[in-house]
Amino acid sequence: MKLTLWRLVLDPVTSWRARRLQRARPGTPFDAAWRSSRMLSAPDEMVYRLHGHTAHPRPSRGEPPKERW
Repeated sequence: MKLTLWRLVLDPVTSWRARRLQRARPGTPFDAAWRSSRMLSAPDEMVYRLHGHTAHPRPSRGEPPKERW
């Protein structure tokens, strides 16, 4: 399943708000509008948004990837 469909199924209110925001600001991608809408309804998730939705930080270019376990 695509991420957009998951978002629509799991959180239809935020998806609806994102579509409204996207219509109000032409050229805004749905992903960005959804995250902005989500921050209005769930500001406690700001930490995940700031980290780019990754659980682990990305390694720098010269550094080998770290083991997860």
